[in-house]
Amino acid sequence: MGQEKYEEILVVRDIRKTFGDTVALQNIHFNLRAGEVHCLVGENGAGKSTLIKILSGAERPDSGKMIFFGHEYSRMTPDLALEMGVATIYQDVELIESLSVADNIFLGHEIKIKLGIIDYAAQNQKARELMDSINIGIDATTLVEELSPAEQQTLQIVKALHIHAKIMIMDEPTSSLGVEETKALMELVKKLTAQNIGVIYISHYLEEVFAISDRITVLKDGQAIGTFETKSTDLKTITKNMIGREGTLFYHREAATIGEPVFEVRNLSRHGVFEDVSFNLHQGEILGFGGIVGAGRTELMNVIFGVDRKDSGEIWLNGHMISPLSPREALDCGIGMIPEDRKLLGLFNLRSVLENMLIIKNETGGLVLNHRKENNIAADLIKRLHIVTANLKLSAGFLSGGNQQKVILARLLLSKAEVFIFDEPTKGVDIGAKEQIYELMVQLAKEGKSILMVSSDMPELISVSDRIAIMREGKLVSIVKAKETSEHELLEYFLGIKDNGGITHE
Repeated sequence: MGQEKYEEILVVRDIRKTFGDTVALQNIHFNLRAGEVHCLVGENGAGKSTLIKILSGAERPDSGKMIFFGHEYSRMTPDLALEMGVATIYQDVELIESLSVADNIFLGHEIKIKLGIIDYAAQNQKARELMDSINIGIDATTLVEELSPAEQQTLQIVKALHIHAKIMIMDEPTSSLGVEETKALMELVKKLTAQNIGVIYISHYLEEVFAISDRITVLKDGQAIGTFETKSTDLKTITKNMIGREGTLFYHREAATIGEPVFEVRNLSRHGVFEDVSFNLHQGEILGFGGIVGAGRTELMNVIFGVDRKDSGEIWLNGHMISPLSPREALDCGIGMIPEDRKLLGLFNLRSVLENMLIIKNETGGLVLNHRKENNIAADLIKRLHIVTANLKLSAGFLSGGNQQKVILARLLLSKAEVFIFDEPTKGVDIGAKEQIYELMVQLAKEGKSILMVSSDMPELISVSDRIAIMREGKLVSIVKAKETSEHELLEYFLGIKDNGGITHE
């Protein structure tokens, strides 16, 4: 079954999949060529995840067929997919952190000597050779928990190469990576295609899609709207097909009235993480925080929100110095936060939408739960925030990324928060949901709330922020006006090429 015999190593025809009354996929046609990067794009709920689960054997289609390397199948199984060389790398890293790099690579296929004893030396050597073949400089004996997110993502690719993958499916591989890490991963993907591996690549970052893909297939409402040669199409065409209307990477927001400074950080430090950070935030202002991964942005927000302790410095809100030692204390002070990892840190995935919203506020009226009042409050928030859910009792973990984000925001709207922290607010969120989240942020600003927004998306920083604070290596190096900067200039600040912006407190 030599891959080189078939230009088309995968063909999908008339795939259909339903979940109850919901049609997830309908008459899907798709193909993959050896040595190409074929990107799948579409809004949340478009069917991307369902399609790759069918290809990897995690889901069974209702009808249709798949042709892998010239052989036809009505369904796939995980074992058969791996046997044929179909590897799926999901957005959430699937590694065992307490094991070494080499142990993870050989997990389930260990090299053994007599009496079934694992030959760790041989595994380390083979892992080193495998990584050397694609110029990966990770130590085979390092524990996975000590690796950066980018190195963990790279290790998943190395694992796929170990099983001689001929088709590699990558689901949002750069969602937690910064500019330089993303660039390195994309270079690695090019090395894979040079080895005649076909790559199915899913990403919400359309600039990334255009930089890496040979072809782009757009899914919308469970249907394949069209497949486009990347060199012959443009962003406008892809966006229009994704959302049914023309769009842009840059959001055009309404202006909010910016008042006096209400929040101030003075010389805040957490040793080894960030040092001597000072800035202020005005009423009605959205202050963006940019920088590459590791710059200290999230760590700064965690100290402000009471997740971590400061070593020195002061935090002031409405003329009073505060020192929150926990998220609960931060909320009581008037600071709310939507964390970057909403599944791990923001949601109770198995609890209902209603419970996730109301957990922050006692609406019982006493010892007996007032279910009618709770239902009315939750229903009003769902309407206000345009949350798409079958009902209030649905587990929050089943919602799309954008709707999960809105559920956490709904919770904060019931608090006393005056300062809202949004850490990567649209990470893993489709274009349509992004715009809704932006509108909600702007509405908060218009209502006099103040917002700190951490984002690795430069168009988002420029189009949503009033000012942008730039962090590098744990220091706040500049604050610039969003309207007076560009992506190129921001990148120069991020990388230290430009360093004379200064701090403005206007």
